[in-house]
Amino acid sequence: QVQLVESGGGLVQPGGSLRLSCGASGIRFGINYMGWYRQAPGEERELVASLTSAGSTNYADSVKGRFTISRDNAKNTVYLQMNSLKPEDTAVYYCNANVVGNYNYWGKGTLVTVSS
Repeated sequence: QVQLVESGGGLVQPGGSLRLSCGASGIRFGINYMGWYRQAPGEERELVASLTSAGSTNYADSVKGRFTISRDNAKNTVYLQMNSLKPEDTAVYYCNANVVGNYNYWGKGTLVTVSS
């Protein structure tokens, strides 16, 4: 059974930092990429950052220079380091794994709230 489990969300003041983690297990097929998406209230889910198996990264324009996606293969974990957080970064953040066959697995999400 595939599981993606996010952690690290919480309440942070504007300008602060958080690091999200996504532990992956049970994925039997090759991973094309892993990514972080977010969904704010009343908004559609959007891609925040992705990391291919070859190590290429892609970021939403709104987070470039502030967020960094990385992975620890030994721990089957993907991270999202978020710096200089803004109130508009408030959302539920979801971990995603895209595998061979273009199938997507999703975590249940972790809430990030940026507020003073």
